[in-house]
Amino acid sequence: QVQLVESGGGLVQPGGSLRLSCAASEFTLDYYAIGWFRQAPGNEREGVACVRSRDGSTYYSDSVKGRFTLTRDNAKNTIFLQMNNLNAEDTAVYYCAARTYYSGNYRGPDVYNYWGQGTQVTVSS
Repeated sequence: QVQLVESGGGLVQPGGSLRLSCAASEFTLDYYAIGWFRQAPGNEREGVACVRSRDGSTYYSDSVKGRFTLTRDNAKNTIFLQMNNLNAEDTAVYYCAARTYYSGNYRGPDVYNYWGQGTQVTVSS
């Protein structure tokens, strides 16, 4: 059973930076999709940044492209989301999600079957 544990959320001022971490236990490295999603109050859960191991394809939503970067440390089964130039619209609960033995469409939340508990990111002055 894959377990995902996020960390690194918090309160930051507009223009600031945060780095989120997601540690995955019992995780196979054969082929998988893993990424970050977020959900603000009253909004649907949306994909922020995802990666597919089969070909290394990485997806970023238009709203974060150029500001957020997803990286992986395969040796530690951990992924990171570096978030720069944050603004109030980035305020949300951020979730790490994964699907193992998978090489299909990886952008939408519906394909993921493992989820972390979420970490709150609040951007406010």
